[in-house]
Amino acid sequence: MNQFRKTLLGLSTAVCIMGMTAAAQADTLKIGLAGPATGPVAQYGDMQKIGVMAAIEDINKAGGVNGMMLEGVIYDDACDPKQAVAVANKIVNDGISHVVGHLCSSSTEPASDIYEEEGILMITAASTSPSITEKGHQMLFRTIGLDSLQGSMAAQYILETAKPASIAVIHDKQQYGEGLATAVRDQLAANGLKAAMFEGVTPGDKDFSALIAKLKKQGVDFVYYGGYHPELGLILRQSAEKGFDAQFMGPEGIVNADLAKIAGEATEGVLATAPKSFDQNPVNQARVETIKANGEDPTGPFVFTAYAAVEVMTNAMTATKSTDTEKLAEYIRANEADTAIGKVKYDEKGDLTESTFLVYRLHKDGSKSPAQ
Repeated sequence: MNQFRKTLLGLSTAVCIMGMTAAAQADTLKIGLAGPATGPVAQYGDMQKIGVMAAIEDINKAGGVNGMMLEGVIYDDACDPKQAVAVANKIVNDGISHVVGHLCSSSTEPASDIYEEEGILMITAASTSPSITEKGHQMLFRTIGLDSLQGSMAAQYILETAKPASIAVIHDKQQYGEGLATAVRDQLAANGLKAAMFEGVTPGDKDFSALIAKLKKQGVDFVYYGGYHPELGLILRQSAEKGFDAQFMGPEGIVNADLAKIAGEATEGVLATAPKSFDQNPVNQARVETIKANGEDPTGPFVFTAYAAVEVMTNAMTATKSTDTEKLAEYIRANEADTAIGKVKYDEKGDLTESTFLVYRLHKDGSKSPAQ
């Protein structure tokens, strides 16, 4: 073979390889997955990851979306607002236009501003603070209910079922926890039950003896806690050690098997509002099997809301035959989607028109059951 033909063949091969590479890149759609992969609430980030990756796997097995295979790209914001902003900017720089996340409300809110400005479609499967969607962003949706709905449900249960003599409302001074606690306190007050205490604790604190002593002194027999499981676990354990016997209740942020690892026996009977146990729905059997086949737990409160977030996006892509985020957002806002959490419909703000929460009783083995 002469040198010219060798050179020509080499160039042809290179062009062919480049073409194949470009085609492969063109046939892959990346979905950013933003949430805590490290830090004290990384377990909730794991739940979100389990749901997103299972949805991507199932969709790819069925042929993908509009000829494209999906790829999940994980970004760790550690549930920290500053890190969430850095993550959002990295997602922009990486050229990703579709995001599931963030998880913590305090991270979702600043990140959503960046995504809105850059035209990136964002669906959060876990952030419940109402203020996130009050800005009028057009690129932002949720697959979970609002604090106001969750707080109202908790307050209704407290008023109609628990009927405590004296209630304290405690929170972790963060957007998610304090927002929920405020919603519960206000709803209770509007129905004639004034909280004996409304106080915040500092995330990361280890000693809650002063708080417990105050609760005992006030004669509190019911405590609503707005926040995540690490602090509540310690409060529960130390309350049991100090002989403070009250009914505790919290939001989905405490629904984690690690609560029982921290609180032990004191976990038994704790009440919590959380998304419905979608893993128990027979229509999700195949989805559950995918998750279990990967050695993952399908029972976490954010697993199926995260799975549904991917479905909402890809349903819109299929219907519009496009990945253009403006077209997708317009379609999602105007149309109902059939998902792992049921039929999903949105209002103008990007919030669900129906709540997905129920009241559960938590157990010392890490499980939960519907509260009676």
